[in-house]
Amino acid sequence: MLETPPLLTIRRPVRRPAQAQIDAFRGVPASFVADAMGGTGTLDTAIAPPGLGRDIPAHAVGPALTAENWAGDLLATVAALRVLQPGDILMAGVGGYQGCAAAGDLVVGMTRNAGAAGFITDGPLRDYAALIGVGLPVWCSGLNPASPSAKGPGKVGGPLMIGGRQVETGDMIVADRDGVVVVPFDRIDAAIAALESVKELEAGTEAAVEAGATSLAAIDHIIDGPQTVWI
Repeated sequence: MLETPPLLTIRRPVRRPAQAQIDAFRGVPASFVADAMGGTGTLDTAIAPPGLGRDIPAHAVGPALTAENWAGDLLATVAALRVLQPGDILMAGVGGYQGCAAAGDLVVGMTRNAGAAGFITDGPLRDYAALIGVGLPVWCSGLNPASPSAKGPGKVGGPLMIGGRQVETGDMIVADRDGVVVVPFDRIDAAIAALESVKELEAGTEAAVEAGATSLAAIDHIIDGPQTVWI
């Protein structure tokens, strides 16, 4: 006979980026971080700020705290607030379920009150007008007026598949209007180092465009090289 699994499993966070590592990503566009990661780390484009960030702030940086919920449920999401540390970004997975909201303004409001820097889910949210008043940066798959349940089962702090990517508690999250980027914990320092080159390249390209450039030197090299055939 199988043993009845626990309704809720909460793994206390054991790793967290240093404050200096977190600060290194502040004010940095998500696109720069994705470039520093070699074009990897992004969540599915369906996960975006509601209203495209017109009414709610849409930039957040912080360590991930994961909450894995059953479809249509939010028990793990609410339970995660017990271990959430100020500055965390709550990653509330629902397996991509779209049949009801993953949360609404009340849960997002409690997340704000706990000190979170943001709230990200692969399901819809609800109560858009009230979410504006809450003011916490949020990313979701859209809006759905139906309410979720809180019956479980759920897991907090474990590996979470969300938006096509596995996220671990303690990974760095950088999110803005372009989307969400995940920097795995063991790649944080490498990403920070690569950011300097990305910033320099972006600044140089922006200056060239402002000066009237209509192409990129690296692309010109291909176009004018022996591997391009003109007909």
